[in-house]
Amino acid sequence: MTQWPRLVILNLANNHLFGKIPNSIGSLYHLESLDLQNNNFSGEIPSSLGSCSALQFLNLNYNSFFGKIPTWIGERLSKLIFLLLRSNNFSGDIPLKLCWLKNITVLDLSNNNLSGNIPSCIQNLTTLAQKESSAIDYSFAVSYTDGNGYYEGFYVDKASVMWKGMERDYENGNLKTLKIIDLSSNKLTGKIPVQMRQLESLDLSHNQLSGHLPGSMSQLNFLSTLNLSYNNFSGRIPLSTQMQSFNASAFVGNPSLCGLPLTPTCPGDEKSKSESTDSGGKDNQEDRAEFWKSFKPGIELGAAIGFLGVLAVKLDHPWKHLCFLLFNNVKVRLSNLKDCLYLLVATVGLLVREHVSRLGRKLKLFEPSVSS
Repeated sequence: MTQWPRLVILNLANNHLFGKIPNSIGSLYHLESLDLQNNNFSGEIPSSLGSCSALQFLNLNYNSFFGKIPTWIGERLSKLIFLLLRSNNFSGDIPLKLCWLKNITVLDLSNNNLSGNIPSCIQNLTTLAQKESSAIDYSFAVSYTDGNGYYEGFYVDKASVMWKGMERDYENGNLKTLKIIDLSSNKLTGKIPVQMRQLESLDLSHNQLSGHLPGSMSQLNFLSTLNLSYNNFSGRIPLSTQMQSFNASAFVGNPSLCGLPLTPTCPGDEKSKSESTDSGGKDNQEDRAEFWKSFKPGIELGAAIGFLGVLAVKLDHPWKHLCFLLFNNVKVRLSNLKDCLYLLVATVGLLVREHVSRLGRKLKLFEPSVSS
């Protein structure tokens, strides 16, 4: 490969090539696109590839590469837009330094043997979080000379991408519009970190992820494909127009996950509702009982005091002065507002009754007598 120092595109996809990627690939300093998809390559990704710092498109899908995903991919291939490592034998953690790939729009690490947690820094993948891609063009100008003349043209990359449960071939014109993270069919554990709001496709299915689905998932307004099936998620599916629009197949295989679109309710919802109703009814009954318990003595006391007041005013009797004394004495002792209110209500009630009785007696005086 040292004979091609200015090579920009290397596409050997869909052949029967095998063996390791030669270290000499590092001499292709101008390489922008490397496509080795669907071959029988094996071994580890050579560190010399890190010298190809102009790489934008790296497709190693459907081979037999193994070992850890190199951390230098994030450190030295900062211009990567597409990183496609589907269906290999990569193992170990997802390197934290992959979060340094600020231009990534398609990250496919699916169908490997990756383990550990999903890095929380994944939300720092800037392009996946923006409405518009920072990369302007993904096609490559091509010019070459042979014995017959000089030629110019454009090369457009192609890649197989899982979209809505189906593997489809996309060219650059369509690839550049996608914002995809596919980590499915690995051995990842832990919780889902906060995700980018502009993400269009997220596949975390067939892992060992657990915990509650983060409420931030309800804010993924551009998400058109979601697959969280066959993990160990639990609790309630976050409520949003977006989340409930997905088919139940996006959530199946999580026995402790509940809520729409899986189930109408979560375990304990009916019980909680019943307990809330019963508790509310019981509380209301207790409140009413407590009210009457405190209100009744007030009424009785008010009635007694009011009656003493009426007697003190109306009676022409030696006990009149005693009634006045009792009335004043008790009135002074009514220091709180509640008792005063009870006294006022009871007194008014007695006075009303007295006036009604007087009116009744007066009306009887005007009744016509019945002759025999």
